[in-house]
Amino acid sequence: MPDLLLELLSEEIPARMQRRAAEDLKKLVTDALVERGFLYEGAKAFATPRRLALHVAGLPARGDAVREERRGPRVGAPEAAVQGFLKSAGLSSLDQATTVTDPKKGEFYLAVIERPGRETLDVLAEILPGIIKSFPWPKSMRWGAASAQPGSLRWVRPLQSIVATFGPETETPDVVPFAVEGISAGTTTRGHRFLSPEPFEVRRFDDYVPALERADVILDADRRKDIILHDAKDLAFARGLDLVEDEGLLEEVAGLVERPVVLMGSFEERFLEIPAEAIRATIRANQKCFVLRKSGSEELAPAFLLVSNLVASDGGAAITAGNERVVRARLSDARFFWETDKATKLEDRLPKLDAIVFHEKLGTQGERVARIAGLARRIASDIDVQFDLDLVERAARLAKADLVTEMVGEFPELQGLMGRKYATLQGEDPRVAAAIEEHYKPLGPSDRVPTEIVSIAVAMADKLDLLAGFWSIDEKPTGSKDPFGLRRAALGVIRLILENGLRLPLLDGPIWDAFDELPGKSVAILDLSSVAALDALDEDTELTDPRAKDLLAFFADRLKVYLRDQGARHDLIDAVFALPGQDDLLLVVRRVEALGAFLATDDGKNLLAGYKRAANILRIEEKKDGRAYDAEPDAALAASGEPEERALAEALTATREEASAAVAAEDFSGAMRALSRLRAPVDAFFEKVTVNADDPALRRNRLLLLNALRAATREVAEFSRIEG
Repeated sequence: MPDLLLELLSEEIPARMQRRAAEDLKKLVTDALVERGFLYEGAKAFATPRRLALHVAGLPARGDAVREERRGPRVGAPEAAVQGFLKSAGLSSLDQATTVTDPKKGEFYLAVIERPGRETLDVLAEILPGIIKSFPWPKSMRWGAASAQPGSLRWVRPLQSIVATFGPETETPDVVPFAVEGISAGTTTRGHRFLSPEPFEVRRFDDYVPALERADVILDADRRKDIILHDAKDLAFARGLDLVEDEGLLEEVAGLVERPVVLMGSFEERFLEIPAEAIRATIRANQKCFVLRKSGSEELAPAFLLVSNLVASDGGAAITAGNERVVRARLSDARFFWETDKATKLEDRLPKLDAIVFHEKLGTQGERVARIAGLARRIASDIDVQFDLDLVERAARLAKADLVTEMVGEFPELQGLMGRKYATLQGEDPRVAAAIEEHYKPLGPSDRVPTEIVSIAVAMADKLDLLAGFWSIDEKPTGSKDPFGLRRAALGVIRLILENGLRLPLLDGPIWDAFDELPGKSVAILDLSSVAALDALDEDTELTDPRAKDLLAFFADRLKVYLRDQGARHDLIDAVFALPGQDDLLLVVRRVEALGAFLATDDGKNLLAGYKRAANILRIEEKKDGRAYDAEPDAALAASGEPEERALAEALTATREEASAAVAAEDFSGAMRALSRLRAPVDAFFEKVTVNADDPALRRNRLLLLNALRAATREVAEFSRIEG
């Protein structure tokens, strides 16, 4: 079957945009084809620094003819309905429609719409110009004289040529006939800018890839990455060194070269006095080069690997020498920063934080550090009342001091890490030094979680101050936008609590402490141990700031995300969170786990079915009667009824007490076992007892029994939120 080859050649595309742009091109073209009924066998997109390319295999040469029957209004229907039918069916009059008789509905109009199949080449010529003109680059530009015209082409960099061919393997493909801003689609492309600048012809994808390789262009970015990685490892091994792998840098460098050549440079041993992280940041950020380790050691070697886009006649000697000069200059700067920073203690830098605005509504970094220090003391005391709180406060006070060092000013990604090194050199307690680095953690789902109390307290205080602060000024995340990283901060707090097994209720502790540290104390400090759910505070609760409710709901949502990622069912999480006072995250997780295990058993499944039947009956009868059946059932009346009624009443009383006691003891598995004993009496009740009895008193009491079943299950979870 015929294939499509599309190439868009331009000036250099930023490396960070290439992979996404290739996927966007594939999706836009294939979606447009499928929408028009043109199915394909496979598609793959590619990107190099100067081109986007797309290969769509197995397209039909011509679309299928379409025959559609469209039913219209009844004969004699209002004129507006008839005209709407004619317009939608593409008919000019009712003479072009037929009349069909339905035995039940009478006569109605029917339009038979036949559309001949279209040539795929024509459809491609129709859709490709629009895709190119509206391509979703994050940033784009206009160029040339036409750039002054409204609606002129925007592209990431000036577009130079378009290759677009379509046809079967056994024949010469046709050029897709279209043009964009004076650039006509053709069969001419170019290779490497310097090594093979001459134009050459391509017709089909199978010829295109080898032709590019002969022109010193490797089309597939993943193959370029493999070449760079393997050549780098081989070159390092040949010199008795190990490559320090860096996936992010590898991806970026593969987007900077079309013909990768790996070379090795070196620098003087004296620069190894600089911390390894600073050396790596210097070489990576400024020169896009990889650092090397001494074989079998974590110690850096005075060498680096660079990736050239040229096969040089001198073997790369001049390129290597040029990079070495720049690396030496950059390392000299880093060494100066290191020596300068060591001369001033971290605590002596703290006054400078008072001159740095954190946020115009939340004060300076110095004010924020003071809030974090106070909050960290409270959190550490909640974790271990005997702990040395002065040590925690010391760590919090110094945590942001490295922000005003020369090294972090040049390389912001080293914040925290350089602070730890400076603190260690200045003789700070090792736990304080560690907390300075670790208080930013965890930065992502795979990042390590601190385990020492000092680090935990400062890390949690940093994140909670961020959340409370931006909630107090109504700067919450919206949709996909989260410029201040508040979702990440909340997940960080959740991981700190759960992965360290901390019993640290949020409602009655850290969240309110965080608001209390803010200027003006935006939220009242309350005893919220009896407040309903995280996402539903009691309406009678007095709050000076209603945004507190949003922050609590935000934590609940983030915990749901975390638990879903761990494999927990979303409905079980909702069922637990719907209960009052679920602010102890560790207990929430344990309750969800126990509930999931219970519902996986036959007893659990059957009890859930019985609960839903009871809830449905109650909902119907309460709506019909205009009242809620939420009182306690009459035990004496139940005892005088059917044996199954009496058995259920007795089982509910015993089970509720046992489940409540188990929950109070935090024995959630025991609470589930107690509920499991309701299965038999519930099944027997529904089998033998008529709820809507003729006797009004008996009917009311049986409905109250069903409500008692609902209340008993609420000892462990809100079963109405459980699916199935």
